[in-house]
Amino acid sequence: MSGPASGAVAVPLNPVLEGLRVYPFTRLTDAARALREKGVDVIDFGIGEPREPTPLFIREALAAAITPQSPYPVAAGLPELRSAIAAWAGRRFGVALDPATQVVPSLGAKEVIFSLAQVIGPGAVAVTTPGYPVAERGALFAGQRVHELPLTAERAFLPDLDSLPDDLALLWLNYPNNPTAATADLAFYERAAALGRERGFAVASDEAYSELSFTDELPASALQVADLTNVLAINTLSKRSSMPGIRSGFAAGDPRLVGALKRYRPNVGVAPQEFVQRAAAAAWAEEDHVTAVREVYRSKRAALLPALEDIGLKPAGGDATFFLWLSLPEGWTSSEAFALALLDEGLVVAPGAYFGPAGEGYVRVALVPTLEACAAAAARLRAWTAPPPV
Repeated sequence: MSGPASGAVAVPLNPVLEGLRVYPFTRLTDAARALREKGVDVIDFGIGEPREPTPLFIREALAAAITPQSPYPVAAGLPELRSAIAAWAGRRFGVALDPATQVVPSLGAKEVIFSLAQVIGPGAVAVTTPGYPVAERGALFAGQRVHELPLTAERAFLPDLDSLPDDLALLWLNYPNNPTAATADLAFYERAAALGRERGFAVASDEAYSELSFTDELPASALQVADLTNVLAINTLSKRSSMPGIRSGFAAGDPRLVGALKRYRPNVGVAPQEFVQRAAAAAWAEEDHVTAVREVYRSKRAALLPALEDIGLKPAGGDATFFLWLSLPEGWTSSEAFALALLDEGLVVAPGAYFGPAGEGYVRVALVPTLEACAAAAARLRAWTAPPPV
């Protein structure tokens, strides 16, 4: 392909896009690929993408729903999927949602997390750090000011709700938390929701990991607050049902906010395909496969965590998600340097600094390789001679 013609004026690009730093996990992916090209058997705990097989009954439901005609999907979602989601929320959290007004299916959780700042505002968007970068990037593309709320071990990785800015339009919460694996209790959600009603801002709760826990106590949801005014919860089948590539989630809560999303979404063409929605309805209606998924991640944690502790990493986060949030061994100050040292052994972990400055001093381990790979990684760790701290 030839380059630009001599004297041609380049088309300007969105300055927000131009100003974005490289998505940090691209560096991990590139480093792992380079090692594989050299013949290294890489075990990748860096990217938090579920790799468990999608249950057979979901795949069968997906295939059965493919029909000769393929109409455009309706942005509001199929009634049977909205009903399945509402029924699941009732069983799981004891809440009564109106499928017609309080639930909208989405193209996974990421779609809503990115686009919500286009729907709510103007005003500041508060995001937690360290954290999933999509909420911040969605706010920037929407032209909103981003306000960071640090998460620290001293506060159990919960944001300080007394430090919210005066012009706040949207508060993002994410529990169980990526990357810290911390959880929030119902009292915390009630306080956030009360502030949202009092001051007129939305409370958006990213609950993608709500169904994964290393203990028998499952996490709470923002959907459980007494008054859902200004509250929206976002969830997905990617983690719960091992369906990351099928892209199916939902937003639920305040009918006014759900209605606003329904009006917005036809403009950007993000309604899930009907065959995906029908498979999603089957997934939300069945719980045995979710119990099995939890047990798999618990087994992986049991296989790997003792070896991580043996090299000096210390559990620092919570007991949910499929992540381990670990403070660096004594003497180490750079999470990226420590990750690079492990990379020499063919083990990929995510430096905490990749999630923002508040993540420095930690690494995140995503328990997504197979149980056998976790056991193999544990053997490598026990044989590892760590270099001097950096």
